[in-house]
Amino acid sequence: MRTTHRHKPLIVIALLAFVAAAEALQAQDIMKLAPEGRTVLVENERVRMIETVLKPGDKEPMHSHPAYIFYALTPMKVRVTLPDGKTTEAEFKAGEAAWRDGATHIGENIGTTEGRFLIIELKEPPKKK
Repeated sequence: MRTTHRHKPLIVIALLAFVAAAEALQAQDIMKLAPEGRTVLVENERVRMIETVLKPGDKEPMHSHPAYIFYALTPMKVRVTLPDGKTTEAEFKAGEAAWRDGATHIGENIGTTEGRFLIIELKEPPKKK
């Protein structure tokens, strides 16, 4: 199939719209999507620390984090769903910590108790002058 010159601008516009939509999906900020149950404890140009409370059965919308540290304040059982639909389940004890490279996921409290945890997101280091 041959593309004519008059169709090329439409193809370029469609591709740009697709790329913009894909980037928007991957950059969904949980504080904008679902601020309830969350408190930003610290935020500056280098880091953001969010305390989150998930009641049993609570399910977060699909959202993204840059590289981050997860710290469980209470014991909890969670299910994590990735954009491709794959799921994993994990149990955390109070005081457990985990490093994660950037991620896009849904988090769900599948336990019987309230889950409280910290997410410490690392932002890009400041540019050297």
